[in-house]
Amino acid sequence: MARLEYRLLDETNGYPVLFYYDRIDKDEVSLRFACDYLVKGHVVYEKTSCAIEQGTYVIYVRHSTEETAVDYPERPSVRWGSIQIEMREYRENTQLYPLVHTFSFKDDDDALLHLQSDYLYLNGREWEKTSAEVDEDRQVYIYYARPTE
Repeated sequence: MARLEYRLLDETNGYPVLFYYDRIDKDEVSLRFACDYLVKGHVVYEKTSCAIEQGTYVIYVRHSTEETAVDYPERPSVRWGSIQIEMREYRENTQLYPLVHTFSFKDDDDALLHLQSDYLYLNGREWEKTSAEVDEDRQVYIYYARPTE
C-alpha cells in the first residue's frame, strides 16, 4: 500500500497538502494520475503535475478557474467491487455534459486503459477525449469526450 497526497501548487507556502490517503492501492494511484481534474467538497482542482517521492505519490493541483462542480441529477449506480467511469459528451460553453454511457470494470487495468485512451468507440461512433476526472463527491471517474466527425 502507498501514500497519495494532493498538494496545492503554491511554492510560496511550501506546496501545502490539501488531501492525503494512507494505505491506498497503487492501481488507484494510477487511475488518479490519469485524471486531469479532481472534484472534492464541491470544488474543482486541476492537476498540474504528478511526482513520486520517497514512499509517497504526489499530485499537484490548483483551483480551477474555468470549471465548476456539477450536480448531475442521475447518480452513478455503484456496483460492489467495481470501478465506474461515466462517459459524458463535452460541449463548449456549457456546464452540463450529457451522460453517454457508464462503464463498469472489475479490473483496474481495464479502467486505467479507458481513462488513458485518446479515443473510444461506442455504438459504432468514435469519441475523442477532452479530459478525465475523479469525482470523489459522486464516487465516479468521468471521461469527457466529443464525437469525431
